[in-house]
Amino acid sequence: MASRVVKTADGRTLAVETLGDPRGRPVFLLHGTPGSRSGPAPRSTVLYRLGVRLIAFDRPGYGDSDRLPGRRVSAAAVDVRTIADEFGLAEFAVLGRSGGAPHALACAALLPDRVSRVAALVSLAPRDAAGLDWYAGMTPSNVHAYREAERGHHRIVDSMQFRSRQIKDDPVRLLKGLAPELPATDRTVVGDAGIRHMLQSTYREAFRHNADGWIDDVLAFTADWGFKVEDVAVPAWLWHGADDQFSPVEHSRWLADRIPGASLFLEPGAAHFGAFRVMTAALKWAAG
Repeated sequence: MASRVVKTADGRTLAVETLGDPRGRPVFLLHGTPGSRSGPAPRSTVLYRLGVRLIAFDRPGYGDSDRLPGRRVSAAAVDVRTIADEFGLAEFAVLGRSGGAPHALACAALLPDRVSRVAALVSLAPRDAAGLDWYAGMTPSNVHAYREAERGHHRIVDSMQFRSRQIKDDPVRLLKGLAPELPATDRTVVGDAGIRHMLQSTYREAFRHNADGWIDDVLAFTADWGFKVEDVAVPAWLWHGADDQFSPVEHSRWLADRIPGASLFLEPGAAHFGAFRVMTAALKWAAG
């Protein structure tokens, strides 16, 4: 693992980590919501076997990356391009999980000359997705947060800042709070000691300073994304657990119907956190 700080053209700092084979095929990993560059990822031995150089970074407002006030989902493409330029990468793949998936799609749509492939695991669809009942099948906690975001920034800031302070002091708190809403298959996944350790680590890092990244993600998902998913013109691999209640499965179905040539894999009996298990397969495809 190697850590690095990258400066953006507007003077912000992005905290970046690379894992795996330094000479491998570069793949950007865009973390979940909330999350950080230290989020769940295959072990370096697996990455070496795949021949992958994995590049992860804190989205603005998370961890050690400076906030970008008012950022849209599309802003991820600018930051990924900046990091790629700093690393001398002409071409790369992108993989996003959960809250990172829309940001990965933004890179594919807005950087078609740089992105070779995009994999999106348990993604949300745009809030204005025509014909999609966006909240159908979604957990009450997510519905509450996104509806507060739609009503205005001030309604979510205080509550999410308070929650983030609690989670920073006790990262297990977030998992405990989610437990009543988790289907049995997800409870099994997060019950694994290794997965719980990775989640606790990423939550602690995500809220190192404050909850700005979390707040800005939620606001960005419920606003205009700044690009059209129909503009994704590179090979796209979508995966969704059929029992997902955080990002309901109909969101990926909607995306697959609109992203030209997208391959959609729906797994019966799997849910939101089942994406951890398929990350290796997604990376293998993305780097192929």
